[in-house]
Amino acid sequence: MIANELLLELLHSELVSYVTNVENKEPGSKQGNLSTLEYFGFSTGFRMIERLTKEWPRFKDELDTVKFMCTDFWSSIYKKPIDNLRTNHQGVYVLQDNAFRFMNKISTGTQYLDVAPMYIAYTSGLLRGALANLGINCHVTAEVQSMPTCKFHIQVQRN
Repeated sequence: MIANELLLELLHSELVSYVTNVENKEPGSKQGNLSTLEYFGFSTGFRMIERLTKEWPRFKDELDTVKFMCTDFWSSIYKKPIDNLRTNHQGVYVLQDNAFRFMNKISTGTQYLDVAPMYIAYTSGLLRGALANLGINCHVTAEVQSMPTCKFHIQVQRN
């Protein structure tokens, strides 16, 4: 189990490094193409949710689905449930993780806030991909105001 956790962290670190170094067109810039990381996360989340929900009955509504994402889905990846879920009951959900795993080893100083998007883009895609597979079309954004706390904003797209 510990080996799996370490492998996930190493894989994520390599993805960030790849996007920062290989895909970045401007030498010396620390920002890479966030959409590539988000796409990697989307395709992974889309596939992962099939395994996790294959023995579950259908969710009765959108809120039930998001609650599942905060408990079972998040725990299967990050080994703990999400710390806080807020909603306005109109298709906006805010998931807060107070000790986000991929940012725990980065200094808590404000000088590292500019690299934080590189460490949360994959997870934004993971959430969007999983929800897409469950029939919820949404837009996921993330914010980091202080390390290692981050918030994921899920805006459900209504037809």
